[in-house]
Order: sequence, then C-alpha cells, then structure tokens
Amino acid sequence: MVTVPTHITVHLGPPASPAANIVVPYTRYIKTVSSSELYPTWPPEALKANIFAIQSFTLNRVYTEFYRSRGFDFDITNSPSYDQAFISGREIFGSISSLVDNFFNRYIVRAEQVQPLAAQYCSGLSGTCPGLSQWGSTSLALSGMTALEILRYYYGEDINVQTGTPEENIPSYPGVPLRLGSIGEEVRTIQRELNRISVNYPAIPKVDVNLGIFNAATQRSVMEFQRIFNLTVDGIVGMATWYKLKYIFNSVKGLTELHGEGLTESEINRAFSGEYRMGDADVIVRIIQYYLDFFGKFIMEIPRVTVDGIFGPKTEAAVKAFQTYFGLPADGIVDRDTFNKMVTGYVEIIDTLPKGYMTFTPPLYPGYFITFGSSGDVVLQLQMFLRTIAQYDSRVPLVEIDGDYGPQTQNAVRAIQEISGIVPVGDVGPLTWTAITGTYNEYR
Repeated sequence: MVTVPTHITVHLGPPASPAANIVVPYTRYIKTVSSSELYPTWPPEALKANIFAIQSFTLNRVYTEFYRSRGFDFDITNSPSYDQAFISGREIFGSISSLVDNFFNRYIVRAEQVQPLAAQYCSGLSGTCPGLSQWGSTSLALSGMTALEILRYYYGEDINVQTGTPEENIPSYPGVPLRLGSIGEEVRTIQRELNRISVNYPAIPKVDVNLGIFNAATQRSVMEFQRIFNLTVDGIVGMATWYKLKYIFNSVKGLTELHGEGLTESEINRAFSGEYRMGDADVIVRIIQYYLDFFGKFIMEIPRVTVDGIFGPKTEAAVKAFQTYFGLPADGIVDRDTFNKMVTGYVEIIDTLPKGYMTFTPPLYPGYFITFGSSGDVVLQLQMFLRTIAQYDSRVPLVEIDGDYGPQTQNAVRAIQEISGIVPVGDVGPLTWTAITGTYNEYR
C-alpha cells in the first residue's frame, strides 16, 4: 500500500556527501520544494499539476526506498542534480501552502500501476526533459487545461491522480531476519521479488508464493541470489539481503523510472493484514492466541486465552498485558513489533526451560515453521510422532524416520491438518504442532 509519510528525512547535499540529515514534516517539505521550484503567480491548475509531480517524485523515492536500498539512511537529497531543490527554512508562499494543504496526499500513477510515478520535470526554459515542463505547464493552464489534462499532455494519456493514506512511514525491513520457518507478509514479499528477479537472472530458482512460509525452496532461491550479488550465502534475509533484493527488484521493474514496467495491484495483494485487532479472525489470530496462551503459563501478568481464531475482548486484554510486560505500547493491536516480540520471546522462554521439563508436558513447538526440505532432530521428532499416530489412525500414512522432511512427511502432516480442521498446506506451525503432539499423547 502506498502511504504518505508524516515526516521525511532529507540529506542536505549530494547522496555520498558528508552533509547532515534533517527530519522534516512531509507537508513542510513539499511546500518548501514547491516554493523553490514554482512561482505563486502561476495559474492554479499549473501549480496543482506541478505540485502533483513534486509529490509523486517524492513518494516514489519513499515507496521504493530508493536511497535506503542503496545503504543510505535518508529518503531524499536536497540536490536538484539528483532530486529536488529544498532550502531549509525558506519562505513558503501562501497560495502554494494552501494548495499543498488541500492536495498533500495526491500523486500520479499510470493506469493499472500502483507505485507513485517517478515524475521527472524541468523548468522548460534552458532545455527539455522527458517529463513535465514547468513553464510550459503555465501556457497550457492559460489555454484552459486542467491539472490532469496538463499531466496527461506531458506524461501520457494513461495518467491518473490517486489519493494516498496519511500514515507514518515505516521502513519495509521487518526488523528481524527472515529464515527457514519464518512466516508472514514479508516472506511473500521476498518470494515475489525473487521470482521477478529470476526472469533477468535465470540461475535463481522460482518459488511458489505460498501462505507466507519461508520454506526450503525459498531458502535455496535466497542463497542463489546472495551468491550472484556477492552477499554472505547463508539463506537468511537480514537487512543487507532485504535491501539488495529491493534494489534489484526496483531496477528490473523500472519502479524509479518514468517509463518502467511498474507494479500492479495483483502483485502486491496481501494474505495477511499486517495488523491484528478486535474483530479479526484468521489463522494468524490463532497463532497469536497460541503464543499468548503459552506466555500465560509462565507470566502471571498475562492472562491465558482460548485458541479459537477470533480476536475478541479476552484476546485484546491478553495482548495489552503482553505489551505492557514487554515494554511495548499497550494498544491491544498486534502490529509487526508486537508479533516479532511474541516470536522471539517464545524462543527465549523455551531456551531457558530445564531439560526435564519436556518429559512432563507435551513437547513444545520449536518456535519456527517446519517445512518441506527441512532436516535435523526436530524433523526426526516430528516423524516419530507421525509414525506413532499412523499406527493407530489409518487416515495418516506411515513415514520413514530419517530426519528429512520429504513428500511422505508432508503428506502425513496434511492428513493431520485435514483431520484437525487446519488448512492442509503441509507445513508445521504452532497449531499443527499442537494437533500432532496432542494426538500423539493420546496414543502413546
């Protein structure tokens, strides 16, 4: 989703210069650039067309993380050679200020695309450019053209003006490394990016954009990407790999170009909302409740909850208690930071439990999704559970206990999921683990 940030970080010089960064309210930035680039006496429709172009260029820099994906810690520079003229503290023209206040969330898109247009423009006095001519737009406005007609004159008939949602800009990096067994919308993002990059770099194997589970196929694709682009080949998407993926994806899609391939709505569709609150109901809510109920066993301040997939008042109260205990804003909403803390906090607790604890309770979920292609002790343990269950329930196929999560294990997991009313994707998360270990304890 395209959002309009409340603030923007401006580098006061060319990108690689040792100049300072300043954080400026977004509307102040647009007003300053517009007052530096435009004349307040120009016709209103010309001013609107130019302001839309300025805002689109700015939002393209923010949306694509143009500089952050290159390793910088700012959103845009104040250098006209690279970006737009920004003079900190300069006078703001009243007519321009009013227009920005009224239209601060408008930006230009091409039909069927969602990213803000990288709207190039120039004065039109000393030369021409592929985009809007600022002085030329005044003549068109005086001839009776509207702002949209002016924009279509310069950028093409497929141009439209969209409205964004004012919202604090949050860097796209999820805050924790993604690795084998991770789950969420960020995993789907890297899977889509890898698939598109593989068109230009065929050595990178394509992966299914599944339910947001970082499986072994995704790990192999990540490792090949890392090898090609001289990153540490560990199959983990940390900050360096995340932003290199974004940089290469932006490049092959032409997202920072005036005439690029662009992004469509279908390419950014979400399986997960990103934030969970009262009234929500899906598999992620059940996972949230699993974690909350687990914390409730060990932390008296956090009430236990029923894992029913419905985010009701009791779940909200448990979320607030969890957030308070771990020093997060206690708003009862499970955002990225709260969910990440649930995942990492869970692992921290099970790592501190005494070894004998496992003999008195059902074996605990290891803290990450176990997927096709996984191997090791946790897979051996899982296969032992499945084989025992299969001996009592003919609906579950027998598996070899070899420590490798292959087709046999996947089919047995799917059988358990179907029996338990879980979507049969064949990957083992906390809900499936609980179903398997619960059934195993009934039969052993």
